[in-house]
Amino acid sequence: MTKRMAEQATVSAHHPDGSATVLRDDGVLVDVSADAVARGGWRSLRAGQRVTLVRDEAGDVRGVLRPV
Repeated sequence: MTKRMAEQATVSAHHPDGSATVLRDDGVLVDVSADAVARGGWRSLRAGQRVTLVRDEAGDVRGVLRPV
Protein backbone atom coordinates (compact mmCIF):
# COMPACT_ATOMS: atom_id res chain seq x y z
CA MET A 1 0.00 0.00 0.00
CA THR A 2 1.30 3.45 -0.91
CA LYS A 3 1.38 6.08 1.79
CA ARG A 4 -0.25 9.32 0.66
CA MET A 5 0.50 12.71 2.11
CA ALA A 6 -1.82 15.69 1.82
CA GLU A 7 -1.11 19.41 2.16
CA GLN A 8 -3.12 22.58 1.74
CA ALA A 9 -2.35 25.14 -0.96
CA THR A 10 -3.79 28.08 -2.86
CA VAL A 11 -3.88 28.18 -6.67
CA SER A 12 -1.49 30.82 -7.97
CA ALA A 13 -2.10 30.23 -11.70
CA HIS A 14 -3.94 27.81 -13.97
CA HIS A 15 -2.20 27.27 -17.31
CA PRO A 16 -3.76 26.68 -20.76
CA ASP A 17 -2.38 23.12 -20.90
CA GLY A 18 -4.37 22.22 -17.77
CA SER A 19 -1.43 22.33 -15.37
CA ALA A 20 -1.28 24.74 -12.44
CA THR A 21 1.08 26.50 -10.07
CA VAL A 22 0.05 26.49 -6.42
CA LEU A 23 1.38 28.19 -3.31
CA ARG A 24 1.67 25.84 -0.35
CA ASP A 25 0.80 27.19 3.09
CA ASP A 26 4.52 27.26 3.93
CA GLY A 27 5.14 29.72 1.07
CA VAL A 28 6.65 27.33 -1.48
CA LEU A 29 5.44 27.45 -5.10
CA VAL A 30 4.72 24.02 -6.60
CA ASP A 31 4.06 23.17 -10.25
CA VAL A 32 1.26 20.64 -10.67
CA SER A 33 0.76 18.57 -13.83
CA ALA A 34 -2.42 18.57 -15.87
CA ASP A 35 -2.84 14.87 -14.95
CA ALA A 36 -2.81 15.67 -11.23
CA VAL A 37 -5.42 18.41 -11.75
CA ALA A 38 -7.63 16.08 -13.81
CA ARG A 39 -7.38 13.28 -11.20
CA GLY A 40 -9.10 15.62 -8.76
CA GLY A 41 -12.07 15.98 -11.12
CA TRP A 42 -11.44 19.64 -11.93
CA ARG A 43 -12.40 21.17 -15.25
CA SER A 44 -10.33 24.22 -14.41
CA LEU A 45 -8.90 25.99 -11.40
CA ARG A 46 -8.88 29.70 -10.65
CA ALA A 47 -6.31 31.86 -8.89
CA GLY A 48 -7.01 32.13 -5.17
CA GLN A 49 -8.84 28.81 -4.96
CA ARG A 50 -7.94 26.56 -2.02
CA VAL A 51 -6.98 22.96 -2.81
CA THR A 52 -5.47 19.90 -1.18
CA LEU A 53 -2.39 18.38 -2.82
CA VAL A 54 -1.97 14.62 -2.56
CA ARG A 55 1.62 13.41 -2.81
CA ASP A 56 3.08 9.93 -3.11
CA GLU A 57 6.02 8.60 -1.08
CA ALA A 58 8.49 10.16 -3.53
CA GLY A 59 6.90 13.59 -2.97
CA ASP A 60 5.36 13.87 -6.43
CA VAL A 61 1.93 15.52 -6.62
CA ARG A 62 -0.53 12.81 -7.72
CA GLY A 63 -3.81 14.67 -7.26
CA VAL A 64 -5.39 18.04 -6.60
CA LEU A 65 -8.52 17.66 -4.49
CA ARG A 66 -11.11 19.92 -2.96
CA PRO A 67 -9.86 21.36 0.34
CA VAL A 68 -10.61 19.56 3.58
